[in-house]
Amino acid sequence: MPRQPFDFTSAMERLCGDIVAHTPELGHVRMPQVAISFAQARRRVLHGLQAKLTPLRFEAGSLIMRRGRSEWTIRRLFRGDVEILYILTFYLPRFLDQSLEEKFVTVFHELFHIGPRFDGDIRRHEGRYHVHSASQKAYDREMARLAQAYLRRRPRRELWSFLELSFDELLARHGSVIGRRIPVPKLIRLPASRSA
Repeated sequence: MPRQPFDFTSAMERLCGDIVAHTPELGHVRMPQVAISFAQARRRVLHGLQAKLTPLRFEAGSLIMRRGRSEWTIRRLFRGDVEILYILTFYLPRFLDQSLEEKFVTVFHELFHIGPRFDGDIRRHEGRYHVHSASQKAYDREMARLAQAYLRRRPRRELWSFLELSFDELLARHGSVIGRRIPVPKLIRLPASRSA
């Protein structure tokens, strides 16, 4: 019997859905409006970007942003009739080559960036370091705490067991690793804002 390709983005979608359903701090996240994507890491090294969250709105959920004299918007993204407000992209193989604990911290790290109003904007912390607060290490310690609390609830192992494997191990088991690739929508300069 031929091996079935492993659909990474579908597996991550199921896992993230279970995480937000069982983590009170992420109860505001509506996964049907979060698109899971993957991108290929340029180099096969462990350090570097593991994942990123792309918000599809500007501050406070606005569709328009002003830079200098220009106004900009972003192309809107839909899955059927459902508007996507965030894209969560994982960099492969790098993400899968981390330890199990690091993978879970990364998932929580990115989901926690989703703004509490779920309006397409990120969670903004007080002060100059509005993305990760004043200390990214403290931020990641909190994400590790949330991940440990989730695992103590004993989620169904089939939801997360693929994270125990490296990229090469998944490839050997399934023959191929597939998934959805979503390019980040481009900013669009609004015509009315062009200077004469």
